[in-house]
Amino acid sequence: MSPLAAWLREQCDGLRERRVRGVLWIAADPGTALTRAAAWIAAGDWRAPLWVGPASEADAPDIPRIAASRARSRLGQEHDLVVVDAASPQGGFDPDAFGALSGTVLAGGWLVLLTPAHWLTPEAGPWRSDADYRRLTQWPHAADTLKARYLRRVARGLTAAEAVAVWTPDAALPRAGRATLSAGGSAQAQAQTPTSTPTSRDADCLTADQAEAVARLTRLRRRRPLVLVADRGRGKSAALGIAAARRLQQGERQLWVTAPSREAVAPLFARLVALLPEGRVDEAGFTLALAGQTAQVTWLPPERVLPALESAEVDPHSPPTLLVDEAAAIPAPRLIRWLERFPRLAFATTVHGYEGTGRGFEVRLRERLDRLTPGWRRLRLSAPVRWAEGDPLEALTRDLLCLDAEAASAETVAASAVSHAPQVVWLDREALAADPERLAQVFGLLVQAHYRTAPSDLRHLLDGPEVMLPAVMLGETLVAIAVVQPEGGFDAALAEEIHHGRRRPRGHLMAQSLAFHGGHLDAARVRWWRLMRIAVHPAWRRRGVGSQLLAAVTEEAGAAGVGRLGVSFGAEPGLIAFWRRAGFVSLRLGLTREAASGEPALMLGRGLTPVARDALAAMAMDFRLLLPDLLSQAARDLDPEVAAALLWEGEPDPASSAVEARLAWFAAGGGELALVRPWLRQAWLDWWRRQPVPGGEVVSVKADNAPGGDVASALGTPSAIATAVAALFQGHDERLSDDGRRGRQESARALARGLLAAAGEGGDMVKPAPGE
Repeated sequence: MSPLAAWLREQCDGLRERRVRGVLWIAADPGTALTRAAAWIAAGDWRAPLWVGPASEADAPDIPRIAASRARSRLGQEHDLVVVDAASPQGGFDPDAFGALSGTVLAGGWLVLLTPAHWLTPEAGPWRSDADYRRLTQWPHAADTLKARYLRRVARGLTAAEAVAVWTPDAALPRAGRATLSAGGSAQAQAQTPTSTPTSRDADCLTADQAEAVARLTRLRRRRPLVLVADRGRGKSAALGIAAARRLQQGERQLWVTAPSREAVAPLFARLVALLPEGRVDEAGFTLALAGQTAQVTWLPPERVLPALESAEVDPHSPPTLLVDEAAAIPAPRLIRWLERFPRLAFATTVHGYEGTGRGFEVRLRERLDRLTPGWRRLRLSAPVRWAEGDPLEALTRDLLCLDAEAASAETVAASAVSHAPQVVWLDREALAADPERLAQVFGLLVQAHYRTAPSDLRHLLDGPEVMLPAVMLGETLVAIAVVQPEGGFDAALAEEIHHGRRRPRGHLMAQSLAFHGGHLDAARVRWWRLMRIAVHPAWRRRGVGSQLLAAVTEEAGAAGVGRLGVSFGAEPGLIAFWRRAGFVSLRLGLTREAASGEPALMLGRGLTPVARDALAAMAMDFRLLLPDLLSQAARDLDPEVAAALLWEGEPDPASSAVEARLAWFAAGGGELALVRPWLRQAWLDWWRRQPVPGGEVVSVKADNAPGGDVASALGTPSAIATAVAALFQGHDERLSDDGRRGRQESARALARGLLAAAGEGGDMVKPAPGE
């Protein structure tokens, strides 16, 4: 047995005894790093190894391998060895891949990280970016011109991690970390032995936490949703699977499961198969014959959940139980709609993880849970299932990827407000990277405010080209932060190429999209500042801090000669209302749904000069002209409340006496909806655009079944607005009434009567301009 094999066996014995994972850091030149990784693989007896790195490296050992970009394809699988090649010239450190794959390593297994040798001395310079920074570039910047503040921060974390085994270039064998010392190691190491996990009395569960979750899920009651929150490795997805199996055994015949991706619920379906082996899993979910009946656990992507309720096989008053995994990575408006439509519902989410953040999820959803389902319950799963408490790889992953980052507490904010006034500062990224406390506040606040934050977002924050970070501080306490990215400014020739789709330089999302998809050549030529994110501390909202931050960005942009601000986000009424109040106008709606938000991307802009304001006004008018056609065809499935928010923009267009006469004829019983829809649409749009700026509380609910019910009696209720938009602009007449064609016609006539009455009462209303 070679010295390395003997060393490795001793370390593995210690890991298995403690039920933890080991971390080996090989820092060397690429050739040496690959040679040592090959020796490591040869020295062990690996059952499920995986190599993560560039496929072009011929010297890499012959084990299963994937590119870092495919890391998510391994979610739900388990490995006893994962080698991450960040040393090869074509490789690099991919934070998202590292975060995803670290959770697949079994207790007793190893994650081996290969890096360049200079990572051993993070304070020495100069530092340079690696090949993975190509994903970070934006024209005209090349990857090798970017700063590497993020990589230096990772190297600092590795050198400070005492539990990591390190193999330096001049050493014959690795130096063991504290957590990988054998059972006969030092007393200091023994004192740091991870704690064991409490076992469960439930034979199907591995911890008491998991057993409690399964028990609550199994007896889930109407209008009492359960919220499960857990760190990774706590068995929440498996708990959903165990509970689903028991609900089927208890007589339930249909359950629905949704999550941001099919891979995220692989452990759920794995437990179903293990507990009910006579069943079958396929892309549609899990199917089983029980007592002569078919029982199913159906997989639905988030965008298909609500449409599935329209199926003739589903009772709208008693739909299937809905289990939502990784709920933090799904936009809050969508979760709220499910909360309204599903009497039996459970949300499960990760507190710290690349899938999303449970912290921001709870902040955004708690108010609606309290109001709509005051009987909801929360359960935290603390005990690890796949490894012991204090696992060194878990601790290292949290530290390197800043997964534990937290915004300042509400108490800290309150104390800072006593002696400090809010002040706008522009953060220096060099100083930020070297200040762990300030960086944790910044990233923690961004994570809390956004439904999906990836580990690579921290790298973009520190090293993205030209990124600016204006913030509002109360002394040393952060209460608001924005991420600003300059765009546009292409020369005339390149702008022309972009405009006609012949070139697509990296980055410049908004400038290029408006030039190519929107047909506005000028959008590529001029300079923009795009606000990628803006976040305000929950304890300091509704105090004008967001407006203060935006005013500072506006002033700085003007001083820099930038004439336009822009934003792009998944279309959602609350966000639309916020930016509209800030003077932004809608410019473009995407035709596909974003992977992150599940909604079409909406782009808005604000001109800072008279010339820019005129240009954006013309672009906004083009968008308003196009919108009705989009809603009737490509955007027919857009949420009606989002469509209503977009339709509000524009000047009212009073109905003529001839139009009013036609509506009166229809309201009195003449004709039918299909023959008056254009005039009914015109009258509704005129009424709608006279209303105050809509907020973010529009919720889609079906109209009452009674003829002329909800739609006619209260034009301005969220239900009535959503129903009118769906029927008049998107061709969803069924939203008018559940009572067949006759009921729909009566509801439409009642809508006409309501519009005629409103025209008589409020014809002189004046609509406020954007930003007023």
